[in-house]
Amino acid sequence: MTGENTDQPKLRVKNATKVYQTRSGDLLAIDRCSVDIRAGEIVSIVGPSGCGKTTLLWSMSGLHGLTAGEVLLGGKPVTGPNPEIGMVFQEANLLPWRNLDANINFPFEIKGTRPDRVWIDELLNRVGLEGFGGRFPRELSGGMQQRAALVRALSYKPSVLLMDEPFGALDAFTREEMNRLVEEIWLDTPTTIVLITHSIEEAIFLSDRIVVLSSRPGRVANIYDVNFPRPRSLEIMSTKEVFDLTNAIKREIVGKQQSRFAQPAAVQPAAE
Repeated sequence: MTGENTDQPKLRVKNATKVYQTRSGDLLAIDRCSVDIRAGEIVSIVGPSGCGKTTLLWSMSGLHGLTAGEVLLGGKPVTGPNPEIGMVFQEANLLPWRNLDANINFPFEIKGTRPDRVWIDELLNRVGLEGFGGRFPRELSGGMQQRAALVRALSYKPSVLLMDEPFGALDAFTREEMNRLVEEIWLDTPTTIVLITHSIEEAIFLSDRIVVLSSRPGRVANIYDVNFPRPRSLEIMSTKEVFDLTNAIKREIVGKQQSRFAQPAAVQPAAE
Protein backbone atom coordinates (compact mmCIF):
# COMPACT_ATOMS: atom_id res chain seq x y z
CA MET A 1 0.00 0.00 0.00
CA THR A 2 2.83 2.40 0.80
CA GLY A 3 5.25 1.60 -1.99
CA GLU A 4 8.04 1.31 0.59
CA ASN A 5 10.58 -1.48 0.96
CA THR A 6 8.73 -4.04 3.05
CA ASP A 7 11.89 -6.07 3.73
CA GLN A 8 12.79 -3.63 6.50
CA PRO A 9 10.31 -2.74 9.26
CA LYS A 10 9.12 0.83 9.25
CA LEU A 11 9.52 1.04 13.02
CA ARG A 12 11.62 -1.42 15.00
CA VAL A 13 11.76 -1.70 18.79
CA LYS A 14 14.74 -3.76 19.97
CA ASN A 15 15.04 -4.89 23.59
CA ALA A 16 13.45 -1.68 24.88
CA THR A 17 13.98 -1.34 28.63
CA LYS A 18 13.03 1.61 30.79
CA VAL A 19 13.87 2.09 34.47
CA TYR A 20 12.42 5.11 36.28
CA GLN A 21 14.24 6.54 39.27
CA THR A 22 11.70 7.06 42.08
CA ARG A 23 11.94 8.05 45.72
CA SER A 24 11.26 4.45 46.74
CA GLY A 25 13.86 3.03 44.36
CA ASP A 26 14.17 1.91 40.76
CA LEU A 27 10.97 1.08 38.89
CA LEU A 28 11.33 -1.25 35.92
CA ALA A 29 8.49 -0.17 33.61
CA ILE A 30 9.24 -2.17 30.44
CA ASP A 31 11.76 -4.95 30.05
CA ARG A 32 13.38 -6.09 26.80
CA CYS A 33 10.39 -5.34 24.58
CA SER A 34 10.93 -6.09 20.91
CA VAL A 35 8.44 -5.62 18.10
CA ASP A 36 8.63 -4.79 14.39
CA ILE A 37 6.02 -2.49 12.86
CA ARG A 38 5.62 -2.93 9.11
CA ALA A 39 5.06 0.06 6.84
CA GLY A 40 1.41 0.87 6.30
CA GLU A 41 -0.09 -1.29 9.04
CA ILE A 42 -2.05 -0.50 12.19
CA VAL A 43 -0.74 -2.14 15.34
CA SER A 44 -2.49 -1.86 18.71
CA ILE A 45 -0.81 -2.35 22.08
CA VAL A 46 -2.97 -3.71 24.89
CA GLY A 47 -2.29 -5.06 28.35
CA PRO A 48 -3.08 -4.70 32.06
CA SER A 49 -3.27 -1.23 33.57
CA GLY A 50 0.18 0.02 34.51
CA CYS A 51 2.04 -2.45 32.31
CA GLY A 52 4.09 0.19 30.50
CA LYS A 53 2.05 0.70 27.32
CA THR A 54 2.44 4.48 27.37
CA THR A 55 6.12 4.21 28.31
CA LEU A 56 6.68 2.01 25.26
CA LEU A 57 4.75 4.34 22.95
CA TRP A 58 6.53 7.46 24.20
CA SER A 59 9.83 5.68 23.69
CA MET A 60 8.82 5.06 20.07
CA SER A 61 8.14 8.78 19.68
CA GLY A 62 11.54 9.80 21.03
CA LEU A 63 9.92 11.79 23.85
CA HIS A 64 11.20 9.31 26.47
CA GLY A 65 14.73 7.97 26.31
CA LEU A 66 15.33 4.28 26.98
CA THR A 67 17.55 2.87 29.71
CA ALA A 68 18.59 0.11 27.32
CA GLY A 69 17.64 -1.03 23.83
CA GLU A 70 16.74 1.15 20.88
CA VAL A 71 14.00 2.31 18.53
CA LEU A 72 14.73 2.49 14.81
CA LEU A 73 12.71 4.40 12.21
CA GLY A 74 13.59 3.26 8.72
CA GLY A 75 16.74 1.73 10.15
CA LYS A 76 17.87 4.96 11.86
CA PRO A 77 17.88 5.39 15.66
CA VAL A 78 15.13 7.54 17.17
CA THR A 79 16.89 9.66 19.78
CA GLY A 80 14.42 12.54 20.12
CA PRO A 81 11.31 14.09 18.57
CA ASN A 82 11.19 13.28 14.86
CA PRO A 83 9.21 15.13 12.14
CA GLU A 84 8.35 11.75 10.61
CA ILE A 85 6.47 10.77 13.78
CA GLY A 86 3.15 12.35 14.75
CA MET A 87 1.38 11.80 18.05
CA VAL A 88 -2.17 12.02 19.35
CA PHE A 89 -2.43 12.07 23.15
CA GLN A 90 -5.11 10.93 25.60
CA GLU A 91 -6.37 14.51 25.69
CA ALA A 92 -6.58 16.85 22.71
CA ASN A 93 -4.15 19.33 24.33
CA LEU A 94 -5.43 22.23 22.26
CA LEU A 95 -4.18 25.64 23.38
CA PRO A 96 -7.27 27.36 24.84
CA TRP A 97 -6.27 30.87 23.70
CA ARG A 98 -5.89 29.78 20.07
CA ASN A 99 -8.72 29.03 17.67
CA LEU A 100 -8.82 25.78 15.72
CA ASP A 101 -6.84 27.05 12.73
CA ALA A 102 -4.16 28.55 14.97
CA ASN A 103 -3.87 25.28 16.93
CA ILE A 104 -3.37 23.30 13.74
CA ASN A 105 -0.79 25.81 12.50
CA PHE A 106 1.18 25.66 15.75
CA PRO A 107 3.56 22.79 14.74
CA PHE A 108 4.41 24.66 11.55
CA GLU A 109 5.22 27.79 13.52
CA ILE A 110 7.60 25.80 15.69
CA LYS A 111 9.34 24.32 12.65
CA GLY A 112 9.30 27.61 10.73
CA THR A 113 7.55 26.10 7.72
CA ARG A 114 4.39 26.95 5.79
CA PRO A 115 1.32 24.77 6.36
CA ASP A 116 -0.19 22.94 3.41
CA ARG A 117 -3.64 24.51 3.54
CA VAL A 118 -5.01 22.32 0.75
CA TRP A 119 -4.15 19.17 2.72
CA ILE A 120 -5.36 20.65 6.02
CA ASP A 121 -8.65 21.74 4.50
CA GLU A 122 -9.10 18.23 3.07
CA LEU A 123 -8.51 16.74 6.53
CA LEU A 124 -10.92 19.20 8.16
CA ASN A 125 -13.54 18.26 5.60
CA ARG A 126 -12.97 14.55 6.23
CA VAL A 127 -13.44 14.89 9.98
CA GLY A 128 -16.43 17.20 9.70
CA LEU A 129 -14.73 20.34 11.00
CA GLU A 130 -14.90 22.50 7.89
CA GLY A 131 -16.08 25.96 8.84
CA PHE A 132 -14.92 25.63 12.46
CA GLY A 133 -11.48 27.19 11.97
CA GLY A 134 -12.38 30.30 13.96
CA ARG A 135 -13.80 28.39 16.94
CA PHE A 136 -11.92 28.07 20.22
CA PRO A 137 -11.53 24.75 22.07
CA ARG A 138 -14.17 25.72 24.66
CA GLU A 139 -16.66 25.95 21.79
CA LEU A 140 -15.98 22.40 20.62
CA SER A 141 -17.25 19.11 22.04
CA GLY A 142 -14.81 16.48 23.28
CA GLY A 143 -15.18 14.51 20.07
CA MET A 144 -14.58 17.61 17.96
CA GLN A 145 -11.47 18.45 19.97
CA GLN A 146 -10.06 14.96 19.38
CA ARG A 147 -10.81 15.29 15.68
CA ALA A 148 -8.91 18.57 15.69
CA ALA A 149 -5.99 16.87 17.45
CA LEU A 150 -6.02 14.16 14.78
CA VAL A 151 -5.93 16.79 12.02
CA ARG A 152 -3.07 18.58 13.75
CA ALA A 153 -1.07 15.34 14.01
CA LEU A 154 -1.66 14.48 10.34
CA SER A 155 -1.27 18.02 9.03
CA TYR A 156 2.48 17.73 8.43
CA LYS A 157 2.11 14.27 6.84
CA PRO A 158 4.09 12.08 9.26
CA SER A 159 4.90 8.60 8.03
CA VAL A 160 4.17 7.18 11.51
CA LEU A 161 1.27 8.17 13.76
CA LEU A 162 1.34 7.17 17.43
CA MET A 163 -1.95 7.31 19.33
CA ASP A 164 -2.07 7.09 23.13
CA GLU A 165 -5.62 6.04 24.12
CA PRO A 166 -7.01 9.02 22.19
CA PHE A 167 -10.69 8.09 22.41
CA GLY A 168 -10.92 6.69 25.94
CA ALA A 169 -12.81 9.70 27.32
CA LEU A 170 -15.41 9.76 24.55
CA ASP A 171 -18.87 8.23 24.71
CA ALA A 172 -19.36 4.88 22.98
CA PHE A 173 -21.11 6.29 19.90
CA THR A 174 -18.47 9.00 19.31
CA ARG A 175 -15.69 6.47 19.90
CA GLU A 176 -17.07 4.16 17.21
CA GLU A 177 -17.38 7.13 14.88
CA MET A 178 -13.73 8.07 15.50
CA ASN A 179 -12.62 4.48 14.88
CA ARG A 180 -14.34 4.47 11.49
CA LEU A 181 -12.80 7.85 10.72
CA VAL A 182 -9.27 6.67 11.56
CA GLU A 183 -9.66 3.59 9.36
CA GLU A 184 -11.06 5.70 6.52
CA ILE A 185 -8.13 8.15 6.60
CA TRP A 186 -5.63 5.30 6.99
CA LEU A 187 -7.00 3.48 3.95
CA ASP A 188 -6.30 6.57 1.82
CA THR A 189 -2.85 7.47 3.18
CA PRO A 190 0.49 5.67 3.62
CA THR A 191 0.50 6.31 7.36
CA THR A 192 1.74 3.61 9.74
CA ILE A 193 -0.23 3.71 13.00
CA VAL A 194 0.57 2.40 16.48
CA LEU A 195 -2.33 2.68 18.93
CA ILE A 196 -2.61 2.16 22.67
CA THR A 197 -6.08 1.21 23.85
CA HIS A 198 -7.76 -0.42 26.83
CA SER A 199 -10.56 -1.61 24.55
CA ILE A 200 -9.86 -4.99 22.95
CA GLU A 201 -12.85 -4.47 20.65
CA GLU A 202 -11.36 -1.17 19.43
CA ALA A 203 -8.01 -2.89 18.85
CA ILE A 204 -9.66 -5.62 16.80
CA PHE A 205 -11.70 -3.18 14.74
CA LEU A 206 -8.69 -1.04 13.81
CA SER A 207 -5.66 -3.30 13.80
CA ASP A 208 -3.73 -5.61 11.53
CA ARG A 209 -1.92 -6.97 14.59
CA ILE A 210 -2.38 -6.67 18.36
CA VAL A 211 0.58 -6.71 20.75
CA VAL A 212 -0.23 -7.90 24.28
CA LEU A 213 2.07 -6.74 27.08
CA SER A 214 2.44 -8.59 30.36
CA SER A 215 1.94 -6.96 33.76
CA ARG A 216 4.73 -4.63 34.88
CA PRO A 217 7.46 -4.86 33.97
CA GLY A 218 5.89 -4.87 30.52
CA ARG A 219 7.18 -7.57 28.21
CA VAL A 220 5.74 -8.69 24.88
CA ALA A 221 3.56 -11.66 25.90
CA ASN A 222 1.95 -12.39 22.54
CA ILE A 223 1.12 -10.89 19.15
CA TYR A 224 -2.20 -11.65 17.45
CA ASP A 225 -2.92 -11.26 13.75
CA VAL A 226 -6.26 -9.68 12.84
CA ASN A 227 -7.19 -10.88 9.37
CA PHE A 228 -10.70 -9.50 8.92
CA PRO A 229 -11.30 -7.74 5.57
CA ARG A 230 -11.35 -3.97 5.24
CA PRO A 231 -13.10 -1.65 5.40
CA ARG A 232 -14.54 -3.18 8.55
CA SER A 233 -18.18 -2.82 9.47
CA LEU A 234 -19.64 -2.71 12.95
CA GLU A 235 -21.54 -5.90 12.09
CA ILE A 236 -18.30 -7.87 12.00
CA MET A 237 -17.80 -7.11 15.70
CA SER A 238 -20.71 -9.43 16.58
CA THR A 239 -19.32 -12.45 14.73
CA LYS A 240 -18.03 -15.61 16.40
CA GLU A 241 -14.54 -14.98 15.03
CA VAL A 242 -14.29 -11.62 16.78
CA PHE A 243 -15.82 -13.08 19.94
CA ASP A 244 -13.21 -15.86 20.01
CA LEU A 245 -10.31 -13.48 19.37
CA THR A 246 -11.57 -11.08 22.06
CA ASN A 247 -11.76 -13.89 24.61
CA ALA A 248 -8.30 -15.20 23.69
CA ILE A 249 -6.75 -11.76 24.26
CA LYS A 250 -8.69 -11.27 27.49
CA ARG A 251 -7.46 -14.64 28.79
CA GLU A 252 -3.92 -13.63 27.90
CA ILE A 253 -4.21 -10.38 29.84
CA VAL A 254 -6.02 -11.86 32.85
CA GLY A 255 -3.56 -14.73 32.99
CA LYS A 256 -0.62 -12.33 33.06
CA GLN A 257 -2.27 -10.31 35.83
CA GLN A 258 -2.86 -13.43 37.94
CA SER A 259 0.72 -14.61 37.50
CA ARG A 260 1.92 -11.20 38.60
CA PHE A 261 0.25 -11.55 41.98
CA ALA A 262 1.16 -15.22 42.32
CA GLN A 263 4.85 -14.71 41.52
CA PRO A 264 5.93 -11.09 41.87
CA ALA A 265 8.90 -10.37 39.63
CA ALA A 266 12.00 -8.91 41.21
CA VAL A 267 13.24 -5.70 39.68
CA GLN A 268 16.29 -6.48 37.60
CA PRO A 269 18.80 -3.83 36.63
CA ALA A 270 18.78 -2.90 32.95
CA ALA A 271 21.45 -4.37 30.76
CA GLU A 272 24.29 -2.05 29.92
